[in-house]
Amino acid sequence: MVFGKSTERMRQNGPDGVETLPRTIAVDVPAAPAACRRTLVERARWQWRPADGGDPAALAQEFLAAHGLPLHDLARPAAGHDPAGACGAALYVSAAAGAALLGAPPGAANPVPALPEVAVVVYGHGPAGAPAASHARWRLGGWAESWTPRQHADAVTAVRAAIGRGDVYQVNLVGHAAAPYTGDPLPALGRLAALPGARYGGTLTGPGWAIGCASPETLVELADGRLVTRPIKGTRPATAAGRAELLASAKERAEHVMIVDLERNDLARIARTGSVRVDELFAVRRWCDLWQAESTVSAAPADGLGLADLLRAVCPGGSVTGAPKLAALAHIAALEPVGRGASMGALGWVAPGRIDLGLTIRTAAVDADRVHVWAGGGITWGSDPDAEVAEAAAKTGPVRAALAGR
Repeated sequence: MVFGKSTERMRQNGPDGVETLPRTIAVDVPAAPAACRRTLVERARWQWRPADGGDPAALAQEFLAAHGLPLHDLARPAAGHDPAGACGAALYVSAAAGAALLGAPPGAANPVPALPEVAVVVYGHGPAGAPAASHARWRLGGWAESWTPRQHADAVTAVRAAIGRGDVYQVNLVGHAAAPYTGDPLPALGRLAALPGARYGGTLTGPGWAIGCASPETLVELADGRLVTRPIKGTRPATAAGRAELLASAKERAEHVMIVDLERNDLARIARTGSVRVDELFAVRRWCDLWQAESTVSAAPADGLGLADLLRAVCPGGSVTGAPKLAALAHIAALEPVGRGASMGALGWVAPGRIDLGLTIRTAAVDADRVHVWAGGGITWGSDPDAEVAEAAAKTGPVRAALAGR
């Protein structure tokens, strides 16, 4: 994999055979504590693929506990932070892994085979580091789409037919594109974090792969003793007319409320009885040159709730699957020609007393020679196929432009 002078070319084996970084660099994992980013040092790493077997949610929780990050009871107040111990961990869970946790069909193959379906990277503190310099020239080739606009529109029509039969109420369809590159991709992936509204901007790297994220959407956060999710559904151009149109759209509001109800049900499975509430409904916020509708749903975690049960409840996210979730995932597996790879999963930071995972929309991934991006949208009976194709293009446009350096 050509990563120029990135740290991935300088790995060495540490205790227990895990890979460690021999020097300190600035870590830019989405949602990592801002005060710690320049002092984080990788201590241990675990990755999972379906061929490995086992329950990846339970295995991730066990791995974290073995490295000083117990997350078996999220309702219990966390102990004070030990500066000499583990600070926290990056956690990545793909959409395919989330579907596996639910027993849903696996769908098309991951177009980034080097990318694991789950990755956990534990960090401790060291001396302040600096971003790794790269002098390798970056060049991005032309994009090849996984489906044509006509094929995308036909998939929308197929979902509308399924809704008409009563199979589902809503299905999120996602397309994929890839482009060849030369040089070091990490600075290009890092540019995604600077996109306006990128609440979960940052990168995560591994042997032969890297992810860059510009997501504005919270999949799940644990803060001040409450679990919070912020589903986004509904998009228009970031103009005065676009905002007014989004607020007035009965179709967008109905689609949004369906997903809010789904998220309420997901949290209710793991919440203290009677604690689920909608704190904010259909608030319009900006991401790059788009308006998006966002709601906030929260709940108090049930006693004894562990990270594994939390992941099983919220992965994959309702706003990128549909309703009912299992039925929507079956249609996704049948209709999407390419796997979702790094997109539509979870990426962020976990530590005792603090969980903050973004939904990996507006996300790119690289392997040895290609950059991959994904985009899509929720389909309802009121969806217009051509408008859905245009919306997906509008979502992926800023990501592609940032990768190209424009």
